[in-house]
Amino acid sequence: MSVTGGRAQAGEPRPMRADAQRNYTRLLEAASGAFAEHGADDVSLEEIARRAGVGIGTLYRHFPTRQALLEAVYIDQVESLSARAAELLRAESPADALADWLRAMTKFSSTKRNMTTALLATLGTDSELLSSCAKEIKGAAESLLTRAQQAGVVRSDVDPKDLMRLVHAVNIATEKIPEPGQADRMLALILDGLRTQPGTS
Repeated sequence: MSVTGGRAQAGEPRPMRADAQRNYTRLLEAASGAFAEHGADDVSLEEIARRAGVGIGTLYRHFPTRQALLEAVYIDQVESLSARAAELLRAESPADALADWLRAMTKFSSTKRNMTTALLATLGTDSELLSSCAKEIKGAAESLLTRAQQAGVVRSDVDPKDLMRLVHAVNIATEKIPEPGQADRMLALILDGLRTQPGTS
């Protein structure tokens, strides 16, 4: 199953009318913000509908269950990360492109943690949806990392799993003490460590 296929399974047929598409997008954005602020299990669907500026009936037409909404938000964020990676592959600086994507990944990861827990409760660890999303993220990381390594600006012994673990570590470290700018500072330190040093490859 592709990630796009997962979105269809999450309860949203295609194509939609323009007004329905707008409502769908607003609901995804509202749910994403609410999940990031309060956790996937601690915000009501009524609150999400209110944030999106639609009625609860509109929400249920797009997402018949909380699970369908969770899956759609998760898939949408993964696809956005993948699309951002594709854009950054055309950036002039491979090092800056990788740094920009890792910042986006760090932001996504902070929301992903509680969403993944909620999804695992119903989908299980061997979920095809979660596996396809993980593969999508790894592919995006690998493409940007490989380009930076080929340009000689990032150490050759780094692999995509290293990047994912480092981003995860930043979020773990800043979750309990969310100081302003702390995640960016820690990521900057990590990026310094990833760069090729004089006399190395």
